[in-house]
Amino acid sequence: MAADGSTGVFLTAAWRWLAMLNFEVEPSVLAPRVPAGTELDAWSGRTVVSLVGFRFLGTRVLGVAVPFHGDFDEVNLRFYVRRRAEEGWRRGVVFVRELVPRRALAWVARAVYGEPYSAVPMRHAVDPAGGLVSYGWRWGGAWSSLSLRFEGEARLPADGSEEEFITEHFWGYTARRAGAASEYRIEHPRWRVWSAASASLRCDVAALYGPEFAGALSGAPSSAFLAEGSEVSLRRATRIV
Repeated sequence: MAADGSTGVFLTAAWRWLAMLNFEVEPSVLAPRVPAGTELDAWSGRTVVSLVGFRFLGTRVLGVAVPFHGDFDEVNLRFYVRRRAEEGWRRGVVFVRELVPRRALAWVARAVYGEPYSAVPMRHAVDPAGGLVSYGWRWGGAWSSLSLRFEGEARLPADGSEEEFITEHFWGYTARRAGAASEYRIEHPRWRVWSAASASLRCDVAALYGPEFAGALSGAPSSAFLAEGSEVSLRRATRIV
């Protein structure tokens, strides 16, 4: 185990064109999902969830490319927590549900990290020149989608900004059985971001994520932006409780 509490690298990939739609939610909605040993993290007094769609490219597991499983889409709903460690606060994410297009990918993620992955048909449209990124998935016999139009020049998030808060949580936390919890480290450089000119979500929120999220996610997002992404490393998970 490394000095910072993380273990060896399990997966590497590039995460690209991350469309991030953010919605303010009551803390009581998330409280039952907070892993043991962590607490909800808030930005400027606001508790938010993010619906994120992105391209997962050049995936390698333990340094080995997996045939036919290297490039794919992912869409996830996540929220933000923190945990006190020896070096200070570790800021992390917790996933409500993660969607990928292949069963093998979902199985590995559930087995290794305990994450709530599901395999569904997916599609994407990434048009940087036209300022449009869209991700779609088929659930319950119908296609759902999130889309974002962006504008302006890419920039690094300002210190203390919402973009910095959302993109710079470098730990993943997972609730396990019998009240246990685990954490894993996510390593990547700072990402440049573009402002969203518009963003939309078309989805049966209650069916996919649960009725408790329907109110927050049925309206327009409170904020949205596009992150450029980068090479990413995920370390193995370790138990914290």
